[in-house]
Amino acid sequence: MKQQPTAYDTPIAPRKLMLLVTVVNRSKAEFYADFLQSFEVNLQTFMAARGTAGAETLRLLGLTDTDKVVIFSVIREDMAAAALDALDQKFKTIKNGKGIAYTVPMTGTIGVAIYQFLSNTPTY
Repeated sequence: MKQQPTAYDTPIAPRKLMLLVTVVNRSKAEFYADFLQSFEVNLQTFMAARGTAGAETLRLLGLTDTDKVVIFSVIREDMAAAALDALDQKFKTIKNGKGIAYTVPMTGTIGVAIYQFLSNTPTY
C-alpha cells in the first residue's frame, strides 16, 4: 500500500530574499516599519539620514523636513512587488509621508536557521 506524501516529504524550494530600502521622514519611520511588517518582514534596521537638497529646491518641492530615516528591511521576493506598490500608495496619501523605496536582490545567507527567520519560513 502506497503512503500519502506529507509536508515533510515535499521539498520546499528556497524563496529568494531581497533588501528593501525605504527612505522616509524621521517622524514617519515607526509608521512605515510597522506597515512593512504586514508583508512578512522579520528584520528591519533604521539609520538616521539627512536630505542633501538645498533650501531653494526644498521650497520649490514644498518640502521642509530634511531629517530622514533609511529603513533596511529583508523581504521575500514574492512579497516585494506588493510591498512596493503599497508603499507607493502610502507615499501618495499620507500627510508628510513622502518617501522612496527600492529593492536590491540578496545572493545568499549563512545558516539555515537565519534563512528560515529572514524568509519567514516555518520550521518543521
